[in-house]
Amino acid sequence: MNDYKLCQRCIMDTTSDPHLILDDDGVCNYCHAYDKSVEEHGYKGKESEQELEALFDKIKEKGKGKEYDCLLGISGGVDSSYLAYLAKQYDLRVLAVHVDAGWNSELAVQNIKNMCQKLGYDLHTVVVDWPTMKELQRAYMFSGLANLDVPQDHCFIAACAKMAKKFGIKYILNGNNWATEGILSTAYQHSARDWRNIKGVYKRCGRAKGNLSKYPHQNFIEMYLWDPVFHHVKFVFPLNYINYSKKMAIATLEKEFDWKYYGGKHYESRFTKFFQEIYLPKKFGWDKRRDHISSLIVGGEMTREEGLKEIAIMPSTEAELEEEKEYVLKKLDITDEEWNYIMEMPVKSEDEYPNDKKWVAFCMKIKNMFCKKR
Repeated sequence: MNDYKLCQRCIMDTTSDPHLILDDDGVCNYCHAYDKSVEEHGYKGKESEQELEALFDKIKEKGKGKEYDCLLGISGGVDSSYLAYLAKQYDLRVLAVHVDAGWNSELAVQNIKNMCQKLGYDLHTVVVDWPTMKELQRAYMFSGLANLDVPQDHCFIAACAKMAKKFGIKYILNGNNWATEGILSTAYQHSARDWRNIKGVYKRCGRAKGNLSKYPHQNFIEMYLWDPVFHHVKFVFPLNYINYSKKMAIATLEKEFDWKYYGGKHYESRFTKFFQEIYLPKKFGWDKRRDHISSLIVGGEMTREEGLKEIAIMPSTEAELEEEKEYVLKKLDITDEEWNYIMEMPVKSEDEYPNDKKWVAFCMKIKNMFCKKR
């Protein structure tokens, strides 16, 4: 392509991301947004470490008289596993919650088991009703939307929040962090918190017209008002308070827990592997590894040259991808003819389905006005 452009700091490009904007120095808008976010919320040495100690002290104070201080959603991946290790260093009493949406890799299951046993954490596994999950994910496959991980991500958030309320837990530890996730394309991304959007996709594109009562979910009121304001359930992100490194985390986990790496960002889920390696590149031309690698570059985890070399190497062979595709399509009851239709159908935006984006924007505006007055 004659108009192909590549950021001179990270490896985000115009082919993968039509929202990419370069400044006069060839640096993209995502890098600038990252710098601003890190300046406000990133690791600041001893200051951040003191803030983390204060946060954990507050969590322990709120946990007095209860069985647990906090809840940790654990997937078996790098970030949540290292967060489980970090919490133990501060003697937090953790309830580990894993949400099984039907796509766990064997490595993820073993990682979770090893971590919780050695750390002495109680593990509660929420098994999502597979017929319901299957039909919802199948509906997303026929929606024309890019983010097929929304059904998994939403039920993970909702299940953890419901479990926290059940045990009277006020804090949920989340492994999201700026160090390894500081850059994320906005071109095809939509929030997994939008329950109205999920219901709209299911109603229009699903073949089963029953309800989603067996699927862990939170509506707009629950997620933005009821849980945080009335139940005081709060998500916190401790990895932003430490000098977090993916390489360091993997080395520690392998040494301490016989933890095994699964090969890619969020590949603890077989569906996510299919979604990121097959669906997104083939239908949208979006190689999500660019986001992940760019995050590591701006975070100092690797050089840009190393990132360019890594993106040039495909993580799986064509035979492996074909095998993975066949596994997912069979599990979702999708024929080859339907798969071809999915790949050829027009691309759609979440705005073409019911959603709560205007409500969220309105509430954020009110929240910001209130915060400024305080």
